Amino acid sequence: MSADTGRQGVGQESKHDTKQDAQHDTRQDAQHDTKQDTKVKLLEGALRTLAEQGIAKTSARSIAATAGVNQALVFYHFGSVDELLAAACRHGAEQRVARYRSRLEGIGSLAELLAFGRDMHVKEREAGQVAFLGQLLAAAQTQPRLALATAAGLRLWTDEIEKVLGRVLEGSPVAEFTDTVGLARAVSASFVGIELYEGVDEEGAACAFDALDQLAVLATVFDELGPLAQRAIRHRLRRTARS
Repeated sequence: MSADTGRQGVGQESKHDTKQDAQHDTRQDAQHDTKQDTKVKLLEGALRTLAEQGIAKTSARSIAATAGVNQALVFYHFGSVDELLAAACRHGAEQRVARYRSRLEGIGSLAELLAFGRDMHVKEREAGQVAFLGQLLAAAQTQPRLALATAAGLRLWTDEIEKVLGRVLEGSPVAEFTDTVGLARAVSASFVGIELYEGVDEEGAACAFDALDQLAVLATVFDELGPLAQRAIRHRLRRTARS
């Protein structure tokens, strides 16, 4: 066989191998996409099942039925129902935070933050997220794994609120006396509490929102005071902090 013929054979063989490799990669990508699609279906199914049926009726069977997949896939992808619920909690929180992040980044005052909170509360309630959160918090009291996942999900919100507070309080007379980290958690806890409280006392929840609005107005008044008044407030706050 001539050298040219040998080179041609090598070239053809190389092209054939490359084509097989490409087909193999395509099949692997398709299998990966299918697995990811199934996992997302299970995560969304877990969120819907927990919100609509409650923790007592949330099982591998009910989640699989909601997701429209085989029950065995719950254990194949997540190992247990608890692991799936923990992953669903993180998945849901990441989605919600991502949806609102651009709006959070545009907030420039406490009043705007509270207005955002009210608007988000209505939308989340209509989407069933308040019911889901209530069920998850109830289950987390006795299931440590869910407690960790719930705390991680809430922390995503708290981190975003902390950024907003750091921005809107900058330069305020109370900024140097405010623990932004603690305040962000207090704000998050307040909204979570109001969301759950509304289920048993809608009027009381509305009053709680109104009270928060009044605090925002008070903070705005402080910010609009002149330099002498702000200096007096800072002096008073320092004396209070030392006592």
